[in-house]
Amino acid sequence: MLLAVLTLAVYWPVRHMEFTNYDDPGYVADQPKVQRGLTADGLAWAFSTWHSGNWYPLTWLSFMLDAQLFGRGAAGFHTVNLLFHAANTVLLFLLFGRLTGALWRSAFVAALFALHPLHVESVAWVAERKDVLSAFFFLLSLLAYGRYARKRSKAESRESSSNRPLDPGLWTVDYALALLFFVLGLMSKPTVVTLPFVLLLLDYWPLQRWKMDSSTSFTANWRHLLRALLPARSLVVEKLPFFVLSGASCVVTFFALKTEGIPQSLVRLPTIGRIENGLVSYARYLGKLFWPLDLAVMYPHPGRWPRVLVVLSAILLAGLGYGAFRFRRRFPFVMTGWFWFFGMLIPVIGLVQGAGFQSMEDRGFQCMADRYTYLPAIGVFIILAWGAAAAFRRWSWSRMMIGAVAGLVMAACTLRTADQLRHWQDSESLFRHALAVTENSFLAHNKLGEALFHKGEVDKAMAEFRAALELLPRHPLARNNFGFSLLQKGEVDQAIAQIRQALEVAPGFELAHKSLGVALLRKGRLDEAIGHLRTAVEIQPDDAEAHCNLALALSRQGLVDEAITHFQKALELNPDDEVAHNNLGLTFLSKGLLADAINSFETALTIEPRYTAAHSSLAAALLQSGRPDQAIVHFQKLLEIEPRNIQILNNLAWVLATCPEASLRNGADAVELADQANRLCGDTNSTVLDTLAAAQAEVGRFPEAVATAQRALQLVCAQSDTARIRTLKARIELYQARSPFRDPGITNSTASPNQP
Repeated sequence: MLLAVLTLAVYWPVRHMEFTNYDDPGYVADQPKVQRGLTADGLAWAFSTWHSGNWYPLTWLSFMLDAQLFGRGAAGFHTVNLLFHAANTVLLFLLFGRLTGALWRSAFVAALFALHPLHVESVAWVAERKDVLSAFFFLLSLLAYGRYARKRSKAESRESSSNRPLDPGLWTVDYALALLFFVLGLMSKPTVVTLPFVLLLLDYWPLQRWKMDSSTSFTANWRHLLRALLPARSLVVEKLPFFVLSGASCVVTFFALKTEGIPQSLVRLPTIGRIENGLVSYARYLGKLFWPLDLAVMYPHPGRWPRVLVVLSAILLAGLGYGAFRFRRRFPFVMTGWFWFFGMLIPVIGLVQGAGFQSMEDRGFQCMADRYTYLPAIGVFIILAWGAAAAFRRWSWSRMMIGAVAGLVMAACTLRTADQLRHWQDSESLFRHALAVTENSFLAHNKLGEALFHKGEVDKAMAEFRAALELLPRHPLARNNFGFSLLQKGEVDQAIAQIRQALEVAPGFELAHKSLGVALLRKGRLDEAIGHLRTAVEIQPDDAEAHCNLALALSRQGLVDEAITHFQKALELNPDDEVAHNNLGLTFLSKGLLADAINSFETALTIEPRYTAAHSSLAAALLQSGRPDQAIVHFQKLLEIEPRNIQILNNLAWVLATCPEASLRNGADAVELADQANRLCGDTNSTVLDTLAAAQAEVGRFPEAVATAQRALQLVCAQSDTARIRTLKARIELYQARSPFRDPGITNSTASPNQP
């Protein structure tokens, strides 16, 4: 209980943290399947989809359950990550407490696991639910295996003394549970494929089921070494189902990574480069476990590691491995701990190349990550706990000494973890810290630029994108981001040129096709825009935003039916997109489908009651359908949201002044609203003056109405708008005859809906 409470207390601030823009959008924040919660469609999708070359349906289902229970906000997802980490801490304590009977050493291992700063990334990063969830099932599997092994060992001991046959029923359930939890772990994150190897290590210590000849050394000939390993043969056979599952997962993941669609022009790290990076990374992981400073969400690859560093790292690893084997009899926990650490890192050490590694000439991409140590670090913690006990065993004051040192270590870890947590508040603080403690980080510059862009700080964002492009000039993502920033600043031609460069490097880059389509849409080059947006949809059929953009382009091209189809597809993918519902309604409205349009606008307002565009669109549609009373309600709601909006003030004033239904007219309010709108626009808007004149006529102030309408006429004459000139002249004659204006259709130029 103390371990759980301590873990929760230290990590409690995560509940108030935001999603980051690094993987969180793709996994949770912008993932429609997740945001809809647990659904039959989502269940099928979770088991059939691949993400980043991996298959983890249980992770997707856990995210969906969070959304179902806690809604869209980040707090619920962060809290569940924290609860899993606390549960894993308790499970780790129970595991070694039961396997060894050493209460305080097991507690120290669990406390280091709970509070080590390297584990902040796995807990505070929502997308890394994969780590805490797979670790949960990994530890449950070890617990079940520990029960199985103890029961079997006792049964074998009784059988040898009594000559009675073994009863497999004694341990069958525990073995099956261990296998089941392993399957669930693989379905959470496939990096737990090393579990069978860990089971063999536990057989050696602390279960002592593997009796290796202590006289055997690395210098013995290979026959002698094999003879020493023969006692483990039956243990390996015992775990064949685990190895089969592990092998199947490795093969599937390997081929998934090969077909992931990474531009081959960017992925050319040779085998020797990957081996060198792996050796250096092992040494750096050990360094950060013992001195956890300058931790970052991304450690950039320098391009080439110095040969001296590679050699020294290899010597360090070989020496530690030799020492673990050499002293296996005296300190068996060292062998288990070291090979636990070394073996569990193999799947993530970079020997199998994924999307994170670039060419040897490129700098800035990932070479290691804190999150990869979440389970492997347990091996080092075992060595520290049991090693300290062994080192101080002969001293009379050893307990006091060990307790004091352990307390200091825990205090230091707590302070460093709390400090590291604050950098995960949001994307900007996360990547600013990464840039402060690392060099040449392409990803940190690019992600910081994205965070600044979404905050509206476009110039600062562009500076970060430029810095990213200095590191990787040909990288399509940074080039696309830079181009889209130019588009935001209105520099459309330059934006198009930049995005085209991204597509030259990566012709199948869906985001660049989408960005280029939007840019060409701004230029009015509809045919080209539609072509690129169609390509984006073909590459990524589940991109709701791409379908929306394509629908907008098709609508402007006059292809209304096809536009409606793509809006509906977008809403099928993301039913909670109020903007898409509003735009679909506008498209229905352009086709004269008033009932469908009104339904779409009402759905948008159900999702977001303060969505002004939907209120305005719905009010206009209600006016066209002959329901001015309901339209007035929405104009009034709009006014509550934006009380100084000139268009809203004008539209409501027009309806109140000119509605044919006497019960809905309110001349006094119309005059007040129109006068306020006129003051806001400086008496220079002909449409507002037209409305003010109609309101003045409604309350019987006809001379003022004539004068106001004549000012509007002067402005319209300067614009040579013949149709409006005739309209205003007719109204002036009406006011001169002391008659107010009635609008049978309640239409006004600013009351009509905006086009998509």
